[in-house]
Formats: sequence, structure tokens, C-alpha cells
Amino acid sequence: MNFLKIFSIGVFFLGASYANAQSQETVKKKPVDNPPKCTNIKEGKFYRMNYPPNLWYMTIKDNIQTEYYNDGKDFIKLTMVFVGDCEYKLIAVEKTEKENPIKVGDIFTNKVIATQDNYIKIQSKFENDTYNFVLMKAKENKK
Repeated sequence: MNFLKIFSIGVFFLGASYANAQSQETVKKKPVDNPPKCTNIKEGKFYRMNYPPNLWYMTIKDNIQTEYYNDGKDFIKLTMVFVGDCEYKLIAVEKTEKENPIKVGDIFTNKVIATQDNYIKIQSKFENDTYNFVLMKAKENKK
């Protein structure tokens, strides 16, 4: 009986790995949007690539970006001010986690540099540092 359980679990993980590899291959084959679909960042729920949702996720609605941490217990709220189709400033207006180095009043300059389906590559500048990261926009449930 134990052998059957272990065998079943092994088959499950092999199948899941194969399905994951197939979906990643499909994404890689598709070209990036030209020009980028910058409106994708204006509203929705977003996850960071390679981050579990309980560690970090973000929502955007009505030009307010809220980043949630620690299973949603802590957050940073930022106002979005668009200065172009693909460029926007983020101004920190509220936060709950005191240890987080971001302070109320901090300003970030962000730019959408690429999109592909529900993936968005962002370049973010703060003071003298520049960061690039990829967000995945959650698919909306159609009613």
C-alpha cells in the first residue's frame, strides 16, 4: 500500500512538472506586445514572479496601488500619478509595517517596459537605484 501511495505521488509530480514546462514553453514562444499594453497596469490584482501570494501581492484600483505583505496583515498604499502612457510615479501615502524601509512621502518612478499576455515587466527607480521585475496580472473572472 505504501508503494502505491509513493508511486501515485511521484506520477502526480511528474505530470505537474510536465504541465508547468509546457505552459512555460508556450509563454516563451509568444512574442512580447509591440507596443507594450500599458493599460494592463492600471487596474487589477498582481503577483510577483517567484513570490508566493502570502508573501506579497498587489492590487490597483482608482489610481491607488496597495501592496500586501505577511498574509495580507501589512500593507503599503501608494498613489499612482501617470505622466505618460507607460510611465507613472508612485507616492507612498500609508503603511502598517514599521520595519519596512519605505517611508510615507517616498516617490518611485515606474515604467512599463514590456508586456506579454498577463505579464508586465516594470522598471522602478527610487533615489539612485533601479530595479526591474515582472508582475503577473490575475485573470479576471468573467460573469
